[in-house]
This record gives sequence, structure tokens and C-alpha cells, in this order.
Amino acid sequence: MSKIPYKIYLNESEMPTAWYNLRADMKTKPAPLLNPGTHEPMSASDLAPVFCDELIQQELDNDTRYFEIPEEILKFYKMYRPSPLVRAYCLEEKLGTPAKIYYKFEGNNTSGSHKLNSASAQAYYAKKQGLKGVTTETGAGQWGTALSMACSYFGLDCKVFMVKVSYEQKPFRREVMRTYGASVTPSPSMETKIGQKILADHPGTTGSLGCAISEAVEVATSTPGYRYVLGSVLNQVLLHQSVIGLETKAALDKYGIKPDIIIGCAGGGSNLGGLIAPFMGEKLRGEADYRIIAVEPASCPSFTRGKFAYDFADTGMVCPLAKMYTLGSNFIPAPNHAGGLRYHGMSPVLSQLYHDGYMEAVSVPQTAVFEAAEYFARVEGILPAPESSHAIRAAIDEALKCKETGEEKTIVFGLTGTGYFDMVAYEKFHDGKMEDYIPTDAELEASFATLPKVE
Repeated sequence: MSKIPYKIYLNESEMPTAWYNLRADMKTKPAPLLNPGTHEPMSASDLAPVFCDELIQQELDNDTRYFEIPEEILKFYKMYRPSPLVRAYCLEEKLGTPAKIYYKFEGNNTSGSHKLNSASAQAYYAKKQGLKGVTTETGAGQWGTALSMACSYFGLDCKVFMVKVSYEQKPFRREVMRTYGASVTPSPSMETKIGQKILADHPGTTGSLGCAISEAVEVATSTPGYRYVLGSVLNQVLLHQSVIGLETKAALDKYGIKPDIIIGCAGGGSNLGGLIAPFMGEKLRGEADYRIIAVEPASCPSFTRGKFAYDFADTGMVCPLAKMYTLGSNFIPAPNHAGGLRYHGMSPVLSQLYHDGYMEAVSVPQTAVFEAAEYFARVEGILPAPESSHAIRAAIDEALKCKETGEEKTIVFGLTGTGYFDMVAYEKFHDGKMEDYIPTDAELEASFATLPKVE
């Protein structure tokens, strides 16, 4: 029996007490958010009608390396953290690979995902500011579920706009949000001016995260006592999610383990950015080297086929411009079953790191993703979320390469959550009704043509 246990747990005293701000160690900082009208950098006062005050400071701070986690948030974290780092012994054996595979499991809370790490922080700061409530969007429903839980805990109202395709595919995820007191609206909707316009321009659309963001921002900025909160992409979210990577590194260090490859699924960047944060920090400082892989759906390939340019963060074109890898804010992906990976762009932090060559990216079709998900479920005993299964697919592929070469590499990937609310997707996969849709170059070029002209 190996000295490395199946599950490596940290105790409460070993939990991180500060979030790590990866931007502090970046040689080239992410480009600033721009005012959509003037194309001038956004100031704190510009962002104040949209975001909570302390979150704005975190969003704009490129230099402070560590932010102390408030005691109230640490208390919340201790309900479900530290999360386990699991050695995938069974998967290694089935694959017949010499690779050592570990996964950081973030699904051991009621929201079923890593999203609670930032939801609790954002709800806390909103409550501290004396706000009545918050608005947000959600794709697969994990972020909306996490935020509804956090708002219930801190005593805030929560209004969620859920991407229509996910709203229809995952009614029980919607009901969990309602159980925690949130209102849930399928997006695009007729409840907002932006939603009405999107429906007029794209009749019958199944929606996108960009659409839902626009609606949530409109409601937040037009309702006194409310602010908008986002579950991915933003600098502040990656900051909060760094707790994932900090715990992962602490668990590995406990047993003297150094990973060769770190893999995370990528939609907007919250999980990937959080998982890789301390490892990327070492890489940026020249202290260690790692191969870091972002895995995205072939139907929404922001990294692998997008352009690195300023773009609107939302389909309604009311949010600030962000410099990121993007498919264009008008791009509405096919209704794939990884609802949380349907955003047209990527985190500016991760986009800059990818542009500078510090990480790589691959895209995978959803049938291959579900093949990996089913295999993992049968071997490791956890039913993974479709989003997480993108990382599983890449981890299996890398482990099989090790089998071919005989290399004993150590692979770490993020298992962002469970898939128990994704059974419609599993059903379509099992019934042979799941299709792989990959956008054509012509479709992408048409979307790129709508990118704003920023000098």
C-alpha cells in the first residue's frame, strides 16, 4: 500500500487564511476594463453602480499579493472546506498508466461545485455594505445555486437569470435555488429591455451567459439597494477561488508531491484560475515549472479559436469592455450540455497568461467528454458534472500518453462538481442522441466582425 492516502485532507488549522492575487506576480498585467462609451479605463466610481464597493477594490488591485479572508467568510468556508485532494488509484489501475493522477474535489457541498467559494465572499461584502439584494446570471445552475445559498445565509435577496437552455434542461437545479429563496428567470426574458431586444434579434434563441449577464446588470442598476455579482471571469472571482489552488498545493506539499501537469476546465475561468493560482505564481516567479492545460468545449472554443481583443462582457453590450480571448459578444453557442462553459469570452487574467505562453489550451467535443464522464463514474464512483468532465477527458488523455511513453508523470486536475442535476444530458448520451456541434470558421468570422473598434 502506498504511503499516499486515497484522500488527503487538511485540518482546519491548515486552511488558507488569505486569498492569493495572481496578478501581483504577472509581468504583464491584464489590460484594464474600459468604459463602453468612451473607451477610457474604468475607475472605482465608474463601477460603483454595478458592483459592491470592496469587491471593486479587489477587482482593480493588481499589486496586493494577499488579501486576508474575513472571519465571517472563513466561518462559512469551514462548513465544507477543506475539500479533499483524491489520489485516483482506481483510475490509474484501469488505464494501466504509470502516471499518478490526483483530483481536487469541489463537489462536497450542497451547491455541488466550487462556486460557493466566491458566492459566500460576494454575498458577505454585499451584506456588509448594507444592500438589500444582488442579481446574477447562471449557466448550468451551479453558480445560481451557490449564490442563493450564500444569500440565504447572509440574509440577502437573490435574483437569478438562468440561461434558457439550462433552465429547461435542469428544472431541479432551479428548484434548489428557489428552495434557498432566490427568484429564477429563464434568459433571455421579456422582463428586461435588453431581453426583449435579444429575443427580437434572435427569435427562439436558447440563450447564453452573455445574454443573462445583460439582464442581470440591467435589473441591478435600475433597482435601488441592489448590485450585480458574477460567478466567473472577473479578477475578484479568481481571487476568491484561489482557495482551491492554495489547499491543493498545501496537500501536495504535505507529502512532498510536485505535479508535472495541472488541468482545469475553462468556461469563464473561475475554476481554472483558482486551481492554478499558486502554481502559476511559482512559474511566474521562476521558482518552479508546470505544464498547465485549459480544457474547453469545441462548441464554445474561446481560447483555441477566439481572438485576443477588447470585447463586451455581455451580449447586450452594456458592461465594460474587457481584453480577453473572445468569440464575440454576439456569439451564442449551440445548446451543449455543459451549461457552465457557454460564455463567449475568457478571464482577462487567464487570457493574458495564455497569450504570454504560460499555459496551453485544448478543445474537446461533448460526446468525448461524456465518454470520459461515464468511465470516471464507473471507476472512481463519483458522477461528475459535464463541466468537470472536460478536465477528466484531458487527464485521461495525458495519462494514456504516459502509458505509451512509460513516463511517470504526476497529473492534477480540478473536479469542479457533481452531475446529479445533469441527468438529461447523461440520458441523451446513453440514448445516442447527443450531437457534437462545432462552429464553422464563417460563423466565428461573422461574430468577430462585431468586435468593438478599440485603438
